Parts: sequence; C-alpha cells; structure tokens
Amino acid sequence: MRISALIVAAGAGIRAGGGMPKQYRDVSGQPLLRHAVTGLLNHPGITSVTVVINPECRALYETSVAGLVLPPPVAGGATRQDSVRAGLEALAADPPDVVLVHDAARAFVPAAVIDALIAAFADPAVEGACPALPQVDSLRRGADGRFSGSVDRDNLWRVQTPQAFRFPAILAAHRAAAPGQTDEVAIALAAGLAVVITPGDERAFKVTEPHDFAKAEAMTVYSSRAASGFDVHRFGPGDNVWLCGVKIPHDAGLVGHSDADAGLHALTDALLGTIAAGDIGDHFPPSDERWRGAASDQFLAHAAQLVRERGGIIDHVDVTLICERPKIGPHREAMRARMAEILGLAIDRVSVKATTTEKLGFTGRQEGIAAQAMASVRLPK
Repeated sequence: MRISALIVAAGAGIRAGGGMPKQYRDVSGQPLLRHAVTGLLNHPGITSVTVVINPECRALYETSVAGLVLPPPVAGGATRQDSVRAGLEALAADPPDVVLVHDAARAFVPAAVIDALIAAFADPAVEGACPALPQVDSLRRGADGRFSGSVDRDNLWRVQTPQAFRFPAILAAHRAAAPGQTDEVAIALAAGLAVVITPGDERAFKVTEPHDFAKAEAMTVYSSRAASGFDVHRFGPGDNVWLCGVKIPHDAGLVGHSDADAGLHALTDALLGTIAAGDIGDHFPPSDERWRGAASDQFLAHAAQLVRERGGIIDHVDVTLICERPKIGPHREAMRARMAEILGLAIDRVSVKATTTEKLGFTGRQEGIAAQAMASVRLPK
C-alpha cells in the first residue's frame, strides 16, 4: 500500500498561550510541529507527509520544517473540517491508497500506534481505523456546580489521531459531509464507512493548555552526543577558494575531487560522527565521478538529513579554519549565514573561527588549508 500522512496545522492554537500558534512553539529545542512531522516522516510505512497550514504563518512553518523533505504546504480553511478537505483535495492529484489524518498538536505518537493502524488495512473490509483509549474514569453529568447524574462509561472511548482511511472513501465522505463535524471518524460514520478501533497510547495526548508543554518536554528524552571532523586541502591553480560554503577570491585554488571546501568537509564528518555513520568518503567516494567538482553544501545537507532521520536535533556546530591566507575575518559572517542556511539552524548556533600556525608546518608555509569542526546533537534515547 502507498500511505500518505496529512498533518493539520492551520489552527490558531491560542489557548496554549505563548504568543503564537502552539504548533510553532518550541518543545525541547524544536517546534511542536517539527516533532509531529518527523514522527510520521521517519515511519517506514509512510510514503509522504503533507502539512496543512494557515498561509499567514508560512514563515513560521518554513522555519519549523527547515531541512526536511516535504511537498509544499496546503492552505487551510476556516475550520478543521475545511482544512482537512483542502489537504485531501491536494492529495487527490496523486492519490495514495490510505491516508493518515493527524493533528499537529499530537506530536509524540509512538510508532506502535501507527503500526496498528496500517495493519488494520490488511482486512479489505476495513475502510477506516482510529486509535483510541477506553474511558476508565467515572463520568458524571453536572450543572451549576452540582452533579446531576451518572454516565455509563462502558463502550466509551477517548479518540486520538492519526485517523486512517482508504483514500477514495474518506475523500468522498468529506465532499458529502455536512459542516460542523469534529473529526474524520464522525465524517466517516455519517457516510456509512466501517471504522475499526486500534490501540491508542497516552503519549499521543493533545497539547491544548499551557501546562501541556511541560508534559511534552518531559516526554522528549534525548542523549547528547558530540563528534569532531578534520580535513586538509592543498593549494593549486585557480583564482578562488570555497570555504564554509562561501566563494572567496584568492591567488590560488584548493585541490580536491569536489570543490575542496575543507570547512564543510570537516563539519560533514563531525555530523556523521554523532550518529556513527562513517565518514564523508563512505557517502561520497572520490572514485565516483558524480562528485567531481561537486558543491560541498550537498554533503553537509546529506549529513544533517541523516541526523534528522534518526530523530536528532543539531544543537551547535563549530568550525576552525587553519591558514595563513586568505584572511577569514571579512568572510566569517557570510560563512556562518551560509552554514546556518544549509543546516536549517539559527545563526547563533553556528560558529566559525580562524587561526594560524605561526608559520609552522604546511599551513604556515602557505601550502594549503586545514579545518577542524565540532558538532553537538541530541538523539532520542
């Protein structure tokens, strides 16, 4: 089956406080939306993830998902129902077999919940599936501060997302639905679709109130890792060098199979080291002609993507360039800005330094350039 996920993130989210829509507020260093997206994007059973947003929040969205491979976001509507339908209509151009409709505010859904949803569709009679938890607390009716009666909790369920459906069926149900529906299960049942219950999980809770952010922070448990990288390139013919993604005029070039950007090469190795994924030569061997003269920004972007596919967060990167020439100071801020752009980081999490070897060694003799790099990341335990 080809399975797509649709994340609804077009709401105002003001009840949670924070001065911005809750889906863009940080939890453990990442926007809540990014947690939701990566949780689905990293699941091996899901082919693609599309996000429905308020177009007025496009800048917040782009910052939140920087570096992730996603199709363009879909403009949402005035209600959740309108937004989901807009997302489904967008997917209809290349329809999946099954679609998972998910709320951005439920950002920590365990993989086992998604596994159970997908497994339900092994039965051809199943048109929809929804994770839910049985109601275990006693329920009472009440008004004016007093209880007035009891509610039988048998056969009552707390519904969660993602909710999964065969795509043609839920698209048709949405097109025919009356306004005012609260979720896709309600729309599916109104259309006569068969929806099964799959196991939910307390970790798939919905961030709604301000105190829910503390609960979300407690759920994101990471281990810290740091790794280093080192690279060297000698000078050769040319009139410019590439360093940390910036082209610098010079009276010589740097010799290498790619663009010989020692700064980005060292940092690529540092990031690969944080996830024990080998070195740059393993991923981009110099024997492969595809990488002859290649821009090194794609090497760094690849390493960052591998970290993110592991659910990792890049906290900080630091590059030290070792050379007598060219002078690094005039280009330092441009280098920081370019690396921040490649990695999808705020510029205050990117450092570039320069030093000399007091005319000692090959760099002191101006035969080449060396670079050292450090990267620190957090990975889920």
